[in-house]
Amino acid sequence: MAIDSILGDVEQASRRFWNGEYQEMRFLGMIDEMGSLQPALPVADEWMKNRVPRTCIKAPDVLNEAYKYAKPSSFSRGLRVSLGTVHLLLISGTASIDAEGRSIHVGDFRAQLWRTYRNITQLLQAEGATWHDIVRTSCYLRDIERDYKDFNEVRTSFFEWLKLDPLPASTGIQARLCREELLVEIEAIAALPAAR
Repeated sequence: MAIDSILGDVEQASRRFWNGEYQEMRFLGMIDEMGSLQPALPVADEWMKNRVPRTCIKAPDVLNEAYKYAKPSSFSRGLRVSLGTVHLLLISGTASIDAEGRSIHVGDFRAQLWRTYRNITQLLQAEGATWHDIVRTSCYLRDIERDYKDFNEVRTSFFEWLKLDPLPASTGIQARLCREELLVEIEAIAALPAAR
């Protein structure tokens, strides 16, 4: 094969990706110089045996898996990570999504927040945990100036009803969320004894 032909193919491959993207994917070994996807590197059995144990958290009654969205997304709803005598539950950003992956309560901030709490509650229950095990939340509001008062009222009434003491550490952040119609999304971290 002539060098001009090879260079032409490489030029064609680099046009399929942005130049920087092409370079980084090549460095990672994901694509060859022609832009063709390469097989993933094999994972060593020894590495798999020596990693921190983890399992996916699921609550299919209220939330579908992100890879089942109309536009699939690559994340777990949460992970249970075993650290000796403690299990950490890392709950991904959760919003007002139903079991079919649809946004619900569009335009109603308070209802979206309650559904978000419901979804997180179900994820916790799937692992034998409750809100009393939550140690941290990160709360993302699309419009923090407009919605913070309602957010704080709902959160306070929910946490008081649960009799949480101490309250989890928390951060409130204004952010654009993954869907235009979603007004709130919450990540959570729970810690519970491994014996549970």
